[in-house]
Parts: sequence; C-alpha cells; structure tokens
Amino acid sequence: MTAKPSFNQPLVTHLYTADPSAHVFEGKLYVYPSHDLDHERTSNDNGDQYDMEDYHVLSMDAPDAPCVDHGEALHVSGVPWASQQMWAPDAAFKDGKYYLFFPARDKDGVFRIGAAVGERPEGPFRAEPSWIDGTFSIDPAAFVDDDGRAYLFFGGLWGGQLEKWQGGSFDPSAEGPAGNEPALGPRAAELADDMLSLRSAPVELSIVDADGRPIAAGDEERRYFEGPWMHKHQGRYYLSYSTGTTHKIVYATSDNPLGPFVYQGTILEPVVGWTTHHSIVEWDGKWYLFYHDSSLSGGADNKRCVKFTELHHEEDGSIRTIRPYE
Repeated sequence: MTAKPSFNQPLVTHLYTADPSAHVFEGKLYVYPSHDLDHERTSNDNGDQYDMEDYHVLSMDAPDAPCVDHGEALHVSGVPWASQQMWAPDAAFKDGKYYLFFPARDKDGVFRIGAAVGERPEGPFRAEPSWIDGTFSIDPAAFVDDDGRAYLFFGGLWGGQLEKWQGGSFDPSAEGPAGNEPALGPRAAELADDMLSLRSAPVELSIVDADGRPIAAGDEERRYFEGPWMHKHQGRYYLSYSTGTTHKIVYATSDNPLGPFVYQGTILEPVVGWTTHHSIVEWDGKWYLFYHDSSLSGGADNKRCVKFTELHHEEDGSIRTIRPYE
C-alpha cells in the first residue's frame, strides 16, 4: 500500500506506526517502525498498552514520493525466545546483509534485544534463536561509524526496565536513582563482525552539563529516559534521546561515540501523545527528523503515526529546535 507523504503528516494512514528508525539503503529511504495494533488498552507506566507483535518496513524513493508499505517483515511468532511486545526496532547493513535489531520480552517477561537477518532492506528477516548475549531493556539503535565499526545503543526506563539492571543482573524490585543523583544513561557496546554478538560488555554513557556535572535523575527536562539515537555530523557524535515525562527529544554531543556527552538542547518540542521517539538521517544532502505522534488516532497513546520533517544543523553545529505544529 502506498501514500504520498508530506512534512509533519503521517507517512501511512492504513495502519498505526511508531518509533521510526530511518536509513538510506541502496539510494532509497527505508523506515523501520514499530506497528501499533488497533486495540483498546488502558495506559500505565509499565507500557502494557503497547502490545505490538510484528514489524512492517516502509520505503520512499524521494521526500515527495509515495511511501510504500512492504508488509510484514517479522512476527513475534517467528522469534523463538520472545513472548510479546515487539517494541521500537532499528536496522543496519554490513557485508551484503541487513540486520534488524528489536526488543521483546523473553519467556520470563524480561526485555532483551534480539537480531534478525535479511537479504533485502525490506526483509523478510529471520530471527536468531536467542537474544544478543549481554543485552537487556529496550530501544536498540545501531550506528556504523565511518571506520566500519558498529555500535549498539539501548535502554529505557520504567516499562523498559533499565533501572532493574543497575546491579548487573535483573532485579525486579530495583528502583531508579534519587532525584539529586546522576541519571541513568543509555547502554552502548561495540558489535562484533558478525553483527549478531557484542565485541565487549555494554557500558553506561555519561551525559553531563556544560560544566561537566552529570545530569541529575530529577532533571526531567534534560535527563535520559529512552529512545537513544546516534548520528555524526562534521566529525561530531550526536546522541539524541527522549526525556520521557517532559515529552521532548533532546541531544548531547561528543568527540567519541562512547562519550562522555555534553548536553546541548532540544531538537523536538512535545507532540500529541505521551511517548516521543525519533531518528535522524541524511538523505540526498539534507537532514531529516523522523518521529511519531498520536494525531492519527485523536490522541490514543498506543495508536501512533510516523511523520518526518527537515532538520537543520546551524553553522556552530547546534541543531535548530523543531516545533512540529507551527
């Protein structure tokens, strides 16, 4: 199914989509979103309303070209270790193969990060028999640097269970840090050459203010919540993420993909709906922000739609704030 999108309008309207990860493969723009089901669910902090079970892949030949839905690329029934909740995915390409990274709950209800392999960017994808050893939580984001080294970033609070892993293993009773303590950061690890395992154990990324002080857990305007994304512009690494409770996409920069990262400012002001999740991609010499809101469903938290708009880096490297409804 196809539709002709435009800035800040839904890419597709025949199904609900969220959490878009955008990449340019083979000269075409591919979007890897999660797929919200048209179910009635009560929202809670655990995220039970987000009961997604499969992935579709979207593509566009140009920003003003029709958006094509390539259909189902992977279903939870094809993932041996997973039980439910196929949340925000991402994709990468290396050595002639395409890799889909995705979170799901295992048979014990613990979120893990899995991988699936395909021959084409639109799939279908074949899931590996188990999750990637050493991974946990949600929101994987793959980043392949200019030198060919690949990294996986992940982690989300509350329903994403990141705070449950502070001690190195899953503790269902663990709580996050106090408001005056450093906020939890996303996890990152270099991927091995096979793109299906980690070369090293995940590390926590440090996000600090301009004076080098860690962003505090109570600083909800700036602290990390979920949805990490990495892009590189003029040699600088940009870590962008959702603040969760304050519903913004913000960013921090570093000279190293593993940080530390210095907080810089807001990319996207709040949108309709509770969650906000994004990706940033360069396409034919311009930069674009892909994001979601709940405008298609009239505001339902679990029925969202993917949108995009142009993103601008200023001469000093800062990113111009986007106000999506102006």
